[in-house]
Formats: sequence, C-alpha cells, structure tokens
Amino acid sequence: MKNRYFILFFLGLVLGLSACSSHSIAENNSLQKQLDQQEVLSGIEKVRSSSSYTLQPGDLVEIQVFKEEDMTRTLRLSGNGNVTFPLVGNVNLAGNTLEEAEAKLAKKLTAYLRNPQVSMLVKEYGNKTVYVLGQVKNPSSIEIPPEKALTVLEAISSVGGFTDIANTSKVRVLRMEDGKQKSMDVDVAQITKQGNKSLDIALMPGDVVFVPQSMF
Repeated sequence: MKNRYFILFFLGLVLGLSACSSHSIAENNSLQKQLDQQEVLSGIEKVRSSSSYTLQPGDLVEIQVFKEEDMTRTLRLSGNGNVTFPLVGNVNLAGNTLEEAEAKLAKKLTAYLRNPQVSMLVKEYGNKTVYVLGQVKNPSSIEIPPEKALTVLEAISSVGGFTDIANTSKVRVLRMEDGKQKSMDVDVAQITKQGNKSLDIALMPGDVVFVPQSMF
C-alpha cells in the first residue's frame, strides 16, 4: 500500500515538474521572441540612420537649401532613381548616401546659387528594400534587383555572410501580410551543406531577414 502511495506521489511530482518545465520553456521562448523583436526594430532603425544608407528608387526625401525656403521639396525617387529639382532639373540620387546626394545636388546648384548648402532627410523608404539583421557581418538594407528574385541565402551573402556565433539553422524571415506579421524559419545550414535549395525562399519588399545567435 505504501509503495502504491509512493508511486502515485512520485508520478504526481514528475508530472508537476514536467508541467513547470514546459511552462518555463514556453516563457523562455516568448521572452526570446520579444528580445529578437527588439533587436530587429533596433537594427532597422540603426540601418536607416546610418550614414552608409544608400538612396533607392521609391524613397521619399525632403530636400532643403539653406536660406532658400521656397526651394524646399518633398520628392520621391523615380524608378530610375531620379528627382526633379528647381533650377537643375533631373538629378539621379539612387545609390548615393545622403551626404553624397547633398553634395551632388549642391554642386549642380552652384551654377545658380552662391555656396548652396543642401540637406536631405528620408521620409519614407522604397518598397524594394529588405533588411538583413542580427548575426551577419554587415547588417544593412539591400534592394531587390529588378526583374530578378532575391533569396535568403543571396541576401545574407550580399552583406558578408554569417558571424562566427550565428545560428544558421534558425534564420527567420519576418513579413507583413494583411497587416499582420508572419514569421518563417529557414534552415540555411541545410541549403549550404545539403544542397536543399527548395528551402531558399524568395524575399519580398519589406521583408526582414533576422539571424539569431547560437545558444551555447
């Protein structure tokens, strides 16, 4: 009889610990997702504010010329990367950093103004941009090339590849669909080591490729 009670007690203890363990794992997973989300948002903001960000077709920029308030314009880069600005007409800004674009426009304005000082601010980002963040060598935004798909592996390769502590089996693609965020896991290790190219999904404008850190 005592053995029976002991067995029941032991089973109850095991089930209780198992339930606690499952609850703890769920909590840890939820916390990790929150931390990953914070890292993603921080990474996007860092990329956007970086002086190395290059302007892309579709970007909306505000352009101001010091002491020339009537020349202030908010313009969207065309599909060719051009904007039309007063006095100088069409100027191609795509592929230039903000600093380079400011200098380029200022140089053209010198034919009409004395020592023009140009400042630019990106108000909206073009819809061909994807972000590659987390444990990659150069977290940044890249543009999906025209008339060609851009895959997860290609995007990661274009920013220098993984860091030494990247979890290549748990790469995550975050995508907004119908106002809701969708998360897709991509096992890049299987793509590179086993040649399973079917896992290498094509990215869509606005996607975020997030590479988490390996858990040691």
